[in-house]
Amino acid sequence: MALRFYNTLTQRVEDFTPLDGKTVRMYTCGPTVYHYVHIGNLRTSLFQDILRRWLAYRGYTLMHVMNITDVEDKIIRNAMQQGKSLSEYTAQYEQAFLEDMATLRMQRPERIVRATEHIEEMVANVEALTAKGFTYVAEGSVYFRIASFPSYGKLSHIHFEGQMAGARLDMDEYEKDDARDFVLWKARKGDEPFWDTRLGPGRPGWHIECSAMAMKYLGETLDIHTGGIDLTFPHHENEIAQAEGATGKQFVRYWLHAEHLLVDWQKMSKSLGNFYTLRDLLEKGYSPEAIRYQLSQVPYRNKLNFTFDGLAASSTALDRLRNFKLRLDTAKFAEGANAALSEAAIKARAAFDEGMDADLNTAEALGAVFEYVRIANIAMDAGEFKVGNTPQAHALLDHFDAIFQVLAVTRAAGAKDDAEIQALVDERTQAKKARNFKRSDEIRDQLAADGIVLEDTKDGVRWKRK
Repeated sequence: MALRFYNTLTQRVEDFTPLDGKTVRMYTCGPTVYHYVHIGNLRTSLFQDILRRWLAYRGYTLMHVMNITDVEDKIIRNAMQQGKSLSEYTAQYEQAFLEDMATLRMQRPERIVRATEHIEEMVANVEALTAKGFTYVAEGSVYFRIASFPSYGKLSHIHFEGQMAGARLDMDEYEKDDARDFVLWKARKGDEPFWDTRLGPGRPGWHIECSAMAMKYLGETLDIHTGGIDLTFPHHENEIAQAEGATGKQFVRYWLHAEHLLVDWQKMSKSLGNFYTLRDLLEKGYSPEAIRYQLSQVPYRNKLNFTFDGLAASSTALDRLRNFKLRLDTAKFAEGANAALSEAAIKARAAFDEGMDADLNTAEALGAVFEYVRIANIAMDAGEFKVGNTPQAHALLDHFDAIFQVLAVTRAAGAKDDAEIQALVDERTQAKKARNFKRSDEIRDQLAADGIVLEDTKDGVRWKRK
């Protein structure tokens, strides 16, 4: 089955074929580092992580670039209020985002690029647009005249007829359905940070940053561009106008957009008290794996309703998978192989792959894994799961976890490693045999304090991390 994605540009699901054989040139909009990112941002980042993992599994080589927006209106305002330079202000939040990525086991793109380190490329992009008649200057700033780009609106599918009268907008962000000429280069204003360039002293508009950086590293035509659905207009629409106006070539072939995250079916906002960062959830005691699972289980093009009940359910779902893996690792099975279970494992793997190939349908893929685990657990309870079935079961879990990355438990700093835990478990077993119940209880309490759960089974004592 072919790998297929929903393309926002064409509004249909299409077979995916990169321009250059097995190499995928992909650009993702990274964070604007004016504060800690919230879980809605991280939902989009996790979709991008799952996308790159699945592309790699399907045999593609990735040239993946993600930007860091470290100059725009909010950053400048906050930095000036705190008396800091742009780099001083943004460094803390950039580092925090990279730490969040690591905590949630996201792979790093091949390149992470900062806007402030690509001013020359942005200036050159503006100059190319000016040479082709797409720009004008007003009060020292350079604007893109959207009436000069007839296909403006082709990504967002908003009809702008009669709205392109040349009204200018100097802000980096503006409201949906508000089609106005947008700023490419902002003239120096007051004490704001600025760069001396061929365009005069000033700084780039937000939209020019991504198109200039994407083309520098990935060429004039990209295979995939991703981001949150909120970026479709104006940001991505403006990227197309800037890039295609300058080159005359298609900028991006496949546009993939992640839907909004809601909290209890409401838009997340500080005023409603439902605004959460990853750090907020970790402080409440939720594990990185449960958070990753919760943010990944709903297909990226569906709205995700985040709730704490849902987060608890994600923890329970992970316990099911981990307990199954524990049974695989520790239980004693009869020799041979159950042919029906072998067939079930093959079908589960095929269904998982079909779900992921179908525009990253994570819900369908997860359903295939859990259905196999249900069948296999029933067989284990009935004594019908055989030694010969374990390799396929392990292979299915490994395949699933190579994409979802949720089975391993994150160890707290200073926590015991597996060998240390097993040594204590063995010591406790010997203490019980020697009727040294005091020592046995001490070890049990010590392990419990470290978040280790002991289970007595017919095959002996097994343990797992909470």
